Amino acid sequence: MRKRFLFCISLLLLTAVACEKETERMEDYVADFATVVRENDAVKFLLDNNRLLTPSPPSDYTGKDGQRVVISYTPLHGDSVKIRQVGAIFTDGIRPDGYPERWARDPVKIQSIWVGGGYLNMILEVEYHSKSHVIALLRDPSSETNDLYFSHSRADDPAGYPKKMYASFRLSELRTAGHEEEAVPFRLIIYTDEGLRTMEFVLPSE
Repeated sequence: MRKRFLFCISLLLLTAVACEKETERMEDYVADFATVVRENDAVKFLLDNNRLLTPSPPSDYTGKDGQRVVISYTPLHGDSVKIRQVGAIFTDGIRPDGYPERWARDPVKIQSIWVGGGYLNMILEVEYHSKSHVIALLRDPSSETNDLYFSHSRADDPAGYPKKMYASFRLSELRTAGHEEEAVPFRLIIYTDEGLRTMEFVLPSE
């Protein structure tokens, strides 16, 4: 009986100690699309709202100036942030040729598409196995409107599993000389898992 009593006391003490220990809390963080800005040897990240983030401590990211990335960070003070992770994403402009002969129509699943920072930003889901897919944004030069065609080729990649694909396409090519500050409407034509879709966007005025 005494052994049982001592065991109960020990169990209560252990429980009390466990309750006194504070649960560790993970740091809050934010995830955003951004553009790499290199200033001498320092790397900063320009958000699409024109806020320039300064990593503290300095980031060791080796990507080139102008590269689009997905960053996760913890705000510190002002524009100073603690970088948790940086991931390069596909960055390109509008291809002025290649339509329609190079328009690949392998479907994608849309998670999000928006205009920000002067880019058409895309989060898509594709079926991936082991081979790199090929994507591009093509322009129809014969159209009187700004029609852009998203090209996606699986490049003979075998059937696999769902995987996210991130891309940013620079839209400055839509602006015409003498009208650089004007808003520019355009259409995106894209093959999805639900069929062909046409989406309308506007590149805001500068």
